[in-house]
Amino acid sequence: MASTEQSTPIEDQDAARFLQDREELEVDKLFRALVKLEGSDLHLKVGRPPIVRKDGALKELSRGPINREEMVRLLFPMMDKRNRGIFEAEGGADFAHIVNVDGEDWRFRVNMLTQLGNIGLVARRVNNFIPDFEGLNLPPIIESLCKFDQGMILLAGVTGSGKSTTIASMLNWINKRETKHILTLEDPIEFVYKEEKCLINQREIGMDVKDFSIAMKHAVREDPDIILVGELRDEETFMTAIHAAETGHLVFGTIHASSAATTIGRVLDLFPEDMHGAIRSAIAFNMKGIVAQKLLPSIKDGVGRVPTVEVMTFNPTVRKLVLEGTDEKLPDAIRIGSEEGMQDFIMSLKELIDVARNSVPCRTKP
Repeated sequence: MASTEQSTPIEDQDAARFLQDREELEVDKLFRALVKLEGSDLHLKVGRPPIVRKDGALKELSRGPINREEMVRLLFPMMDKRNRGIFEAEGGADFAHIVNVDGEDWRFRVNMLTQLGNIGLVARRVNNFIPDFEGLNLPPIIESLCKFDQGMILLAGVTGSGKSTTIASMLNWINKRETKHILTLEDPIEFVYKEEKCLINQREIGMDVKDFSIAMKHAVREDPDIILVGELRDEETFMTAIHAAETGHLVFGTIHASSAATTIGRVLDLFPEDMHGAIRSAIAFNMKGIVAQKLLPSIKDGVGRVPTVEVMTFNPTVRKLVLEGTDEKLPDAIRIGSEEGMQDFIMSLKELIDVARNSVPCRTKP
């Protein structure tokens, strides 16, 4: 593969695509406040002051409530023609927004919504810096999952549990060490990667390609080694992703599930019952690992929230249980598999407490 030093850096492409010449928006001052307060989310609702989430807690900014007229004035200029059409047709729209704060461009994942007839906004701040495994207190087996050449790896958790950050950390680990082609399909793009050893193409649903199904259909023809699917949300997307895993690609995806073991049932819920046997077989023989996350308040000074991480890899025992449909035995298999690097939430929590209390460095090698 040609040296990436001769390629156009993806951050330059990003500037051309996203940093459109526009006048300063009035709402940008609220995004700047979010960054300076080191908050994770911004909530705007008619009748309430702007609200920032920091370290998991919601806090109102010290200003008056936003009325309906001000909300329209603040939010409508954020949407381009395409997003306004989506908003009017569906009652909401998702898109990326970029604001310059003290000379640095910050990205936000924005959801524009309507509730009780009023327009509102929820925006998630995306860190410019992609932390490494040590910085995220992730278990060492996460590194091992990055070394597969093909198969599927799922990140499970509720909204705001850090799934996207963990995947970004995993892809960046590969980017620093391997010469591969990484293709991401996201809605919207969150982390923008700086190419190191990898060739990286990032496609935003709605901007670069019409929808996920078309993006996945094209993906296998675009010579990727690794594919990131932002979210496995329906039958067609999962089937296309698992087919890519079967045909020699390493596929990363996210899914809303509360634990590694319950992820199996969550995937099956996407399909009619008469397909469950075939899907179990596809999962058993193509899935390499499921990582489930929850964010908890830290007991260590200077640290906001930390992830508790459950990891289930697909050893012969786990594959057998998935094929047999005995998912209730998977938590025991995770605990028994601790010598192979598997762990459940309780084991993860115990290690986090030990590290915080004893100032013992987290494990960094598998």
